[in-house]
Amino acid sequence: MSENLRVVIYGVGPIGSLIVKLLSSRKGVELVGGVDVDTSKVGEDLGIVAGLGRGLGVKVVHDSNSWGFLRSVKPDVVIISTGTYLDRIYPQIVRAVSAGANVVSTSETLAYPWYRYPELSLMIDELAKKNKVRVIGTGVNPGFVFDALPAFLTSVSAEVRRIHVVRSLDASKRRYSFQKKYGLSLTPEEFESKLRAGEISAHVGYAESIMLLGCILGVSIERVEEGQEPIVAEEYLETQYFKIGPGRVSGIHGWGVGYVNGAEFVRLDLLASVGREDYDEVLIEGNPTMRWRCETGVPGDIATASMVVNIIPRVLQAPPGLITMKDVITPSAFLGDYRWFAGRT
Repeated sequence: MSENLRVVIYGVGPIGSLIVKLLSSRKGVELVGGVDVDTSKVGEDLGIVAGLGRGLGVKVVHDSNSWGFLRSVKPDVVIISTGTYLDRIYPQIVRAVSAGANVVSTSETLAYPWYRYPELSLMIDELAKKNKVRVIGTGVNPGFVFDALPAFLTSVSAEVRRIHVVRSLDASKRRYSFQKKYGLSLTPEEFESKLRAGEISAHVGYAESIMLLGCILGVSIERVEEGQEPIVAEEYLETQYFKIGPGRVSGIHGWGVGYVNGAEFVRLDLLASVGREDYDEVLIEGNPTMRWRCETGVPGDIATASMVVNIIPRVLQAPPGLITMKDVITPSAFLGDYRWFAGRT
């Protein structure tokens, strides 16, 4: 057990940088480079770009040079944290898989890609199997709070009639890009217009979480509804980045509902606004009926980065192809030596 697990970080933004920090302290991991589109990062040391305060001795290359770079460094795993929508990151996945690397991505729509991208999903699955590697999308949500967590909690259920998950977030504690995509300080009309135009997204993945949860439980979800509406401030509010007057957007209420046999089986509610209480709650109605609650809430960024890092060994033990959280061994923190998984492609 002498070879380290070789990892490339594709997208060295806030989440990619967090992943670099976590992996740089893990046993048996060798970070062999980064890829980004930001020309100010290209040619710089990955450790410096990620804010480690020290160099790692490897550089960040431009996305346009990623194919040759991946073929030359031959990573075991490429972590892609560049975008939400699968059609936009598909070329990046193809390059990584064609270079013989497994892919772990924070792309929300990759968590259950067959819902929005059935054709791309088929092509990725075939390419991954051909190259004997795995591709998965995961994070805190989708990947945990709205899907894998409630699925795990049903392990002690003799009967499940309905699942309701609530995620409540104080938006003022989140990074700038989060607050911007949730439309903070916009008028309600601007929020609706920008959401329709794709200029902001708020949360993406209600349907993916519902379909993934149904898939794990062996339940056929016949219909999904999802939507988002602004939460409007009643008084002046302020965050580190935005000043929000009365009548302007201070957050969102988003939801997803999955139906089985014409009845509501899964309901997901996301409440994210300035000053809101942080908590996560899962209600499972069945035999027995159970309520689980995390009073502090699951922090988004560090939880996403941790899920990506911790899931790597589980992914490498899964069969080749396009996989989901359903296909991995029960996830947990991984505190061992990653070298055991090196070369497992």
